[in-house]
Formats: sequence, structure tokens, C-alpha cells
Amino acid sequence: MPNAIVSPHAPAPIGPYSQAIRSGNFLFLSGQIPLSPVTGEVVGTTAAEQAEQILTNLCAVLHAGGASPDDVVKTTIFLVDLADFAAVNEVYGRTFGRSGPPPARSTVQVSALPRGVRVEIEATAQLASVGA
Repeated sequence: MPNAIVSPHAPAPIGPYSQAIRSGNFLFLSGQIPLSPVTGEVVGTTAAEQAEQILTNLCAVLHAGGASPDDVVKTTIFLVDLADFAAVNEVYGRTFGRSGPPPARSTVQVSALPRGVRVEIEATAQLASVGA
């Protein structure tokens, strides 16, 4: 049975969804936008600044679910402007620049994102075992 994962160190959902769901040995993280977990306000104006906050939030949710960035097997990045790809990619590489293979990834341009942000990132992690 799926279980909701909640981290007080990541922003509360702004709609009817969970921060993450654990199902079997997979952890499915909802898309994160660059919100402060303390104030709920958007952090950063550039795509790179926003990606930093997003990845901090994603790592908090991963940790709450018993995982780390090394457990992430797939991500999707949503950009309002593909011209931000290189800047976001550099920030992303610092989080997922591990010794093993980086996660599979899709990056797409979208017409708009919630709260007028420039970036949103979602992830899927594989846990070592169901009890992890």
C-alpha cells in the first residue's frame, strides 16, 4: 500500500498532492518549485537560484523517505525557457554528480509554472528495500 512521505524541511504542498509517495521500493517525489519551507514564498529570481532551492527541497523529501540523491533513478525538469538549461544543468550536476551513473532525465520547456517560477523538478528514487 502506498505511504505518503512528509518532510517539515520542504514546503508543504500547495494543492491536493503529497510531497512524495512510497510504493514498494520506489519513492515518487512530486514536482518541487522553489518555495521556502519556512515562509512558503518563492526563493530566487534566476533559474539557477531557483534550482538550488528546489534541489534542497527535493533532498529534504528524499531524506524523509529514507533515500538520498544517489538513489534517484529518474528526474524530469520543467523550464519556462530552455535558454536556462545550462544554468540549471550546472546546479543539477552538483546534486547528482555522484560516482555512479547519473539519473535518467527529461527536460522540457513549458509555457508556465505555478507562482510564476522558472523551474520545477520531480524525481523517482529506488530504495534499497521496502523497509528503507
